[in-house]
Amino acid sequence: MRVVLAEDLFLLRDGLVRLLEAHGFEIAAAVGSGPELARALAESDPDVAVIDVRLPPTHTDEGLQCALRARRERPGLPVLILSQHVEQLYARELLADGSGAVGYLLKDRVFDAAQFVDAVRRVAAGGTAMDPQVIQQLLARRAGPDRRLARLSPRELEVLELMAQGRSNTAIADRLVVTERAVAKHTSNIFTKLGLEVSDDDNRRVLAVLAHLDRDR
Repeated sequence: MRVVLAEDLFLLRDGLVRLLEAHGFEIAAAVGSGPELARALAESDPDVAVIDVRLPPTHTDEGLQCALRARRERPGLPVLILSQHVEQLYARELLADGSGAVGYLLKDRVFDAAQFVDAVRRVAAGGTAMDPQVIQQLLARRAGPDRRLARLSPRELEVLELMAQGRSNTAIADRLVVTERAVAKHTSNIFTKLGLEVSDDDNRRVLAVLAHLDRDR
């Protein structure tokens, strides 16, 4: 699996290269700036891109903008964004086209090798990997008494958070130590209470939930 990696801090970039190579990934390019990233994405035809939000020369959202341009030119290009802090606007922009194969992780997650590698693989396979803190902020933002989230039980909120991270029913059942049948019942209740169409496709249901939570109602 070919990876384009963009991170301006050399030590972190080198560490990510070594980590990914140790898990069987091929590094097509490892760069440290926006212009280098744009060239690498155009020339390398990667299976997935792992990109820091803030890159030279602007040190603002250069990495994100490169990713969005690349996905416009190659719809569905798998992109995993890394960020120092939760930026809901960045997550929303990344998810806007609704095509999946996207992820948004805080850099702290990089230090959990298994979790980070799992996120890269999930995104490369067309799935969604959202940082738990992003989901928590979205839930908190929409949890007022006049919001539909107020209809959900505490267990349904737990399931919703894990579902929005991109977890399958099997993974949610393992995490909560319940049966898959129980998870299926919870997810059905969640979709009904949020007014969403039920879907067996993990990626579509994640995007639907995130879109619902992040829109003004």
